[in-house]
Amino acid sequence: MTPEAKDFSEECEQIHALLSDYGPEVFDRVTLFKNWTIGDIIGHLHAWNIAADLTLTDPNGFAEFIGIAMGSLGQGKSHPEFQKIYFAGQSDADIFADWAGYFPVMCERFQVAAPDTRVKWVGPDMSVRSCIIARQMEHWAHAQAIFDVLGVERKNADRLKNVAHIGVTTYSWSFKVRGETPPTPKPFVKLTAPSGQIWTWNEPQTDNRVEGSAESFCQIVTQCRNVADTDLNCIGETAKSWMANAQCFAGGAETPPAPGTRYKATS
Repeated sequence: MTPEAKDFSEECEQIHALLSDYGPEVFDRVTLFKNWTIGDIIGHLHAWNIAADLTLTDPNGFAEFIGIAMGSLGQGKSHPEFQKIYFAGQSDADIFADWAGYFPVMCERFQVAAPDTRVKWVGPDMSVRSCIIARQMEHWAHAQAIFDVLGVERKNADRLKNVAHIGVTTYSWSFKVRGETPPTPKPFVKLTAPSGQIWTWNEPQTDNRVEGSAESFCQIVTQCRNVADTDLNCIGETAKSWMANAQCFAGGAETPPAPGTRYKATS
């Protein structure tokens, strides 16, 4: 059993509840994430949900998907351009409906799967548990742009700990992806959960630490916010360097948003 699949499902359900209050024109709204529309974001989430589901249920189908995706992206096409090819002829509203019907069934398959089973992905293989947590992380991160552009205050739950854990465990990756050697020791991380609980990682240190709300930390490691636009307190050069360029997702090095460029709309 992989109980984290329920966290993924609840992340999706929150997005579905938010967008279900709007008409199909909402999918044309341009967000502050690389000028993607809300429709682009939903298409991206659905396409890679399909990929994650295939890696669990149909490895040959997953290989075929990756061949199409990497062929398109390798030719210089963007993710939204790839999605238009993959979902040929479907409207954003159609894709949203398909995504909404797909994730609950996908969740059931992951929930009953053995958590340590290895599955393929774009990079190295990963466990079933890591795969579904990564899907939760991506939904949480991309949904931030949707909440922002709609001017809706987001209410987080303690399932956010999965995202924070990815952020902490990809400390070294945040440096290596930029060709840098990760400094040691790793900073102490102390975060306040949405419920008020305190979550900690790594050895306690007074001069090398990251402290603040779990929401802010997750926004930074997923590059939804610049650290300067959050309440996070970074003490020590290592902690500051990490939070300035944190990247918890795979792929090439990405530049975090500049201060003041990602925010919730006020109207």
